[in-house]
Amino acid sequence: MRDDLPIEVTLEVRDRCVCLHLQRAARAVARRFDEVLRPFGLTNGQFSLLMSLNRPSPPRIGDLVSLLAMDRTTLTAAFKPLERRGLVRVLVDPADKRGRRIEITDAGRDALAAALPVWRRTHDEVDALVASRNLEGLRADLMSLS
Repeated sequence: MRDDLPIEVTLEVRDRCVCLHLQRAARAVARRFDEVLRPFGLTNGQFSLLMSLNRPSPPRIGDLVSLLAMDRTTLTAAFKPLERRGLVRVLVDPADKRGRRIEITDAGRDALAAALPVWRRTHDEVDALVASRNLEGLRADLMSLS
């Protein structure tokens, strides 16, 4: 053990590091939602991607990049399995032939509609776990970080 890194530093980081605790919480919540969405053939990430497409007109990939806080390459790769399954369609942007828009299909909407009651129930369970700790304040604080 080095003198400039005593065990007390490890304990400080363990107890204080917001990033560590957010990552741990995010993984735990993601696992919970992955488990309940598995019967619908979706992960929590895919559910969120599909839900982000549930709008009157297909969004540009750039619009989704900011909404989902993902880089373009990762987002494009995340849509590939959904496209192969027929849950989304990639369209040429009529306003800019170089651009792409992502459209949710009827099969994608069916998957969302089937999974939504389970998502809501699970969300209620997660909300109850943190409700005594000012859930709305927590949401606002987390959104201010992104």
